[in-house]
Amino acid sequence: MFEPFIRKIISRMVKKIVSEAHANSWEDRTLILQAKSLMASDWWRKVPDFSNPKWIQEKEFRVYSQFNDDGIVQWLVLFLNLGQNNFVEFGVGDFFESNSHFLLVNNAWKGFIMDGSEYNISRIKNADIYWRFSLKAKQAFIDKHNINQLVAASCFDKIGYLHIDLDGNDYWILDALDLTTLAPDILVLEYNAVFGDEDPLSIPYDPNFQRMDAHYSGKYFGASLPALNHLAEKKGYYFIGCNSAGNNAYFLSKKYQAVIPKSNLKSGFEVARFRESRNTEGRLVFLDLLGERELIRGLPVINVMTGASDVL
Repeated sequence: MFEPFIRKIISRMVKKIVSEAHANSWEDRTLILQAKSLMASDWWRKVPDFSNPKWIQEKEFRVYSQFNDDGIVQWLVLFLNLGQNNFVEFGVGDFFESNSHFLLVNNAWKGFIMDGSEYNISRIKNADIYWRFSLKAKQAFIDKHNINQLVAASCFDKIGYLHIDLDGNDYWILDALDLTTLAPDILVLEYNAVFGDEDPLSIPYDPNFQRMDAHYSGKYFGASLPALNHLAEKKGYYFIGCNSAGNNAYFLSKKYQAVIPKSNLKSGFEVARFRESRNTEGRLVFLDLLGERELIRGLPVINVMTGASDVL
């Protein structure tokens, strides 16, 4: 009668050991060397056909990023010859699967990262990456009232790369964020593909928003790509494409429009490939996009262009 319970305890112990070992092996030298070899190849360095709205997906590879964003970021940094060698990223978890991790390790960029979890920030500060590189980590639950004060703690005047991945009030935080000082060259925003590619929709602002509390599926959060694009353009940025996983959208400062042209938003939109929705017991149910949309149908959203309240 105790066997299932014992198996459960052992499983948790194994997961904890593997997780800790994973988090402490911050520099996978084999993967880094493979990435450097790829980056030296003529194929990867080749200028893509910018008329293809999904051209950035040709540059993808993964070292630390959750999906294949490391390659996109590296290619943009190299091609644009960025003068600013520092980054800011919000919502990094324990930073291991972060889109800016490879910038820190491979490019020796300076970084400022934030996460709402005290445990995650503690793990980062106790890892060898924290003393080997110029990284500052801050634990904070970000809202639209404290975001500018928090970012000021980075002490960066200008940055090369900004990534916002909060799984919640992303639109409203970006709206409140003053980008005139940071002036990132590259802006990466996580979008919710379940919200579609037609309407500029966001969840209503809630300073206490928690993704899994908002809906058991975990798919009610953030904003649609059209909503984020609307705001990015107001702040001086233009859309160049989405990663192939269908969760991150890339924008550049308008000063680069003569170098890399703007992509068509609807053609560049990518449907999410991953299947992370959960049932009421918290278990993955592996639904496709249409199934995920049905799970959150009827929940409230805001049309950010009109200010009107609506439902999904």
